Amino acid sequence: MKILSVAEKNDAAKHIAGFLSDGNVQRKEGLSQYNKIYEFNYNFRGRNVKISMTSVSGHLLSYEFVGFYKKWKSCSPDDLFEAPVVKQCPQDFLKIKATLEREAKSSDILIIWTDCDREGENIGFEIISVCRKANANIQVYRAKFSEITKQSVKNAMNNLGQPNKQISDAVDVRSELDLRIGASFTRFQTLRLQKVFPDVLSDSLISYGSCQFPTLGFVVERYKAVQDFIPEPFWKIKVTHKINDLIVDFLWKRTRLFDQLFCQVLYEKCIEQPRANIIKVQTKPKSKWRPIPLDTIELEKVAGRKLKMNAKETMHIAERLYNQGFISYPRTETNIFPHNINLYNLVELHTGDNRWGQFAVRVLQEGVNPRQGKKSDQAHPPIHPIKYTDGLNGNERKVYEYIVRHFLACLSKDAEGLETVVEIDINNERFEARGLQILEKNYLEVYHYENWNVKEIHSYRQNDTFNPTSIELVDGETSAPNLLTEPELISLMEKNGIGTDATHAEHIDTIKQRMYVGLLDEIYFVPGELGLGLVEGYDSMGFEMSKPHLRAELENDLKKICENTKNPKIVLAEQINKYRDVFRKAVNQANKLDLCLSKYLKSRANIVENNLNSIVNALPENILKCSSCGSNMVLKHRQNNPSFISCQAYPQCRNAIWFPDKVIDIQLSPDTCVSCGNNVRLLKFKFRPGSMAPYYFDVHTGCVGGCDSQLLESLEINGAHSNFPHSDNNINSSGDTVRNSFINQNAMNRLNDQQGTTNRNFNPLSFDRKFNLANNSRNFRLDSAGDADIQCNCGVTARKYTVQKENANKGRQFFACSKPLGEPTKCTFFLWADNNAPQNNIFQDTNYDRQHSNYNRNFHNSNQNRDHSIPNFRAKKRAASTTINTRTQRKCGNCRQEAAPLIADVEQEENEETEIKSQAEDDEIEVEKESATKTENQNVKDFCDCI
Repeated sequence: MKILSVAEKNDAAKHIAGFLSDGNVQRKEGLSQYNKIYEFNYNFRGRNVKISMTSVSGHLLSYEFVGFYKKWKSCSPDDLFEAPVVKQCPQDFLKIKATLEREAKSSDILIIWTDCDREGENIGFEIISVCRKANANIQVYRAKFSEITKQSVKNAMNNLGQPNKQISDAVDVRSELDLRIGASFTRFQTLRLQKVFPDVLSDSLISYGSCQFPTLGFVVERYKAVQDFIPEPFWKIKVTHKINDLIVDFLWKRTRLFDQLFCQVLYEKCIEQPRANIIKVQTKPKSKWRPIPLDTIELEKVAGRKLKMNAKETMHIAERLYNQGFISYPRTETNIFPHNINLYNLVELHTGDNRWGQFAVRVLQEGVNPRQGKKSDQAHPPIHPIKYTDGLNGNERKVYEYIVRHFLACLSKDAEGLETVVEIDINNERFEARGLQILEKNYLEVYHYENWNVKEIHSYRQNDTFNPTSIELVDGETSAPNLLTEPELISLMEKNGIGTDATHAEHIDTIKQRMYVGLLDEIYFVPGELGLGLVEGYDSMGFEMSKPHLRAELENDLKKICENTKNPKIVLAEQINKYRDVFRKAVNQANKLDLCLSKYLKSRANIVENNLNSIVNALPENILKCSSCGSNMVLKHRQNNPSFISCQAYPQCRNAIWFPDKVIDIQLSPDTCVSCGNNVRLLKFKFRPGSMAPYYFDVHTGCVGGCDSQLLESLEINGAHSNFPHSDNNINSSGDTVRNSFINQNAMNRLNDQQGTTNRNFNPLSFDRKFNLANNSRNFRLDSAGDADIQCNCGVTARKYTVQKENANKGRQFFACSKPLGEPTKCTFFLWADNNAPQNNIFQDTNYDRQHSNYNRNFHNSNQNRDHSIPNFRAKKRAASTTINTRTQRKCGNCRQEAAPLIADVEQEENEETEIKSQAEDDEIEVEKESATKTENQNVKDFCDCI
């Protein structure tokens, strides 16, 4: 037995393999130089197995638009809300994917060792999908762990579970939404504003993201609060008491007043009787609480305040420390240590350090007593050290040291002191002073990121009096709030549900890279002109896209998906509809965006219409929706080849409608099909002269949406396009998952044509032309009952129909066999209701023949290479010796099974056509009718069972 194990990063794979093998591991190269393979023997559930441990580099697959939709100016940005997407492997990771496929082919079991969070679970399912395509029978298990230690890894190996599909689905929903929303708004903003402000933004990418925009909104909101702030003057009374060199400040209990006159009156009252009466002296214990266990949010905030590092850099360093086995998983919402974690052993690892070793010994002596928080994600413990090291340098050393000191501090004791509060009265005005005496620093001895300063105070006794050193009337004014710092911005994002602990740093970094914000003094966020203009422009439209409401709703829905209380497809559809509605409103009011940006960019705005046509190239007009993937299908032309209708999702979706050589030209009609609806456009066909007679003239306007089966059959289109089945998730030719796509039978037939395995002129759906016509709702109407005395060739009562098609016979009634279409025993009986005798051919009407005789003659003379997909008119009956047994065996174009032949062999046909040309012209019509009847009878008998 062979087991393939896959971790999220190479460092993690290396350490996990080392722990499982007790160091007895052999390394070999993978196809990717950055992702090695570690092989070792292992006793798995009582069996000796070989394990190959390798890794990916984060996400292996990513969502992308397909074909036509990748090009910025080739489609409307509005189309991206419903355009097909494919989750496929980027070019840079193809070697990693190939390694997994190669290893999976020879493996019996796959174990996922990715990080145990949302992203890790999704990466795990990406690995599973790749491996199962290479080996469909491979068994899958999930290793659950929160730290890369020997004990944790072996415990995970002994308690393997199953991956969580709900968590992975939540990530897929978020990823697809981010792609659709971001791409549609980004293309709209960029293409429009490049035209409106060509001198300023011609080369700029003006991106939008449903998380980055609310993050920008917080910065803009605080900046405007600072700019709009109006200082307000205030007044207060300050009392000081100095003995020797110690000055004690007494603060006014009223704090401050905004009425100068009233404050002046109170001040003069104190001056009149300045003697201070001590009315209360209170001394009480005071504690400074030690920190709670460390989670991701706190680490990111402290990094900005204490370590002078931004959140993104801090998290990258923390991930490296985790992959090297020095700390636990750094992306966690938990600040409660679980009961089963051995904190004593973890502290003992640090007793030998010359910086905090003595404090660690003291913690062990006094007892490990963690201060617990209130949050738990039920997946990972708080961030803590799991291995001691003294070999780190630079920022890695700084981050590791902080994590160790925080860990020891939260297991220690609170700092203890005595606080003295003295309250005095001066002519009925109260003042208060506080002093602090520190008794035990405790955790502050190791956690030097916080201070607790001693504040000395005189020794006062209750009911004593003293004369203050000074009583002053002090004026001042209110000050504006500070601009946002990164820790404050992260706090706002957490409070409002923007992003997760794993993505806060990424969103902040994005708005910095896009130049939407900058840093003042390397600390404070200041919005740029572009950021200000975008936020103000969208806010002026009446819906606040810079506010967190929409994104917070999504994050809440994602949690429900993880809890299996909401369907991911419903969440995806709801969110797409919400953002598409906002997008369309934004397009209609885009001039407001131009106006606001013009103010901040100090540039004159060019006038551009409020529509999407003004910002993209001339787009091909849509004909109908693709029945495979739901994309738009458009008319395309090839030089020296017939026109064809192609799906815009090509090459991932290869659904297309091809037309035979008899189609000379196709133009798009401005009208839509009444039967198929407003989304299906009519087409103007120009046929090779006489090639479509007697059914269609050389110029014809028709629909290929599925309502006109006669036209579809005549044009060799297999089946009504609108009736093709849909599929939610399918696999394209490269093995990647595609939403709403499948391989069209037309495409398969074309492939068979290229390989020479099928006759392009063979159309199995044209087996009984007149019954196709009789059952076509557009051409004929079925009347309620037939006549009891009219029977078909089968001996059953015939059914009456009425011609609806626009031709010379419109409104006429006729009788035909009542058996269902496709029934093998269905006969070709036909009788006009206004005739006295049964006829065997739909064209046996004198008036009809007279009107079309010239047209039919032209048709016959112009078709030396006849098309078998419509009835061909022979000049004479076939020889009696031409039987089923002598005809060439053929295969069905759909299922490739052998069926009884539809026509005689080619050589006999050529002989017959030579004989046809020798017939007298006045016999031509009669012979054509007889031949057509025989051909139709053969078609009914020979039709393959698969249809």
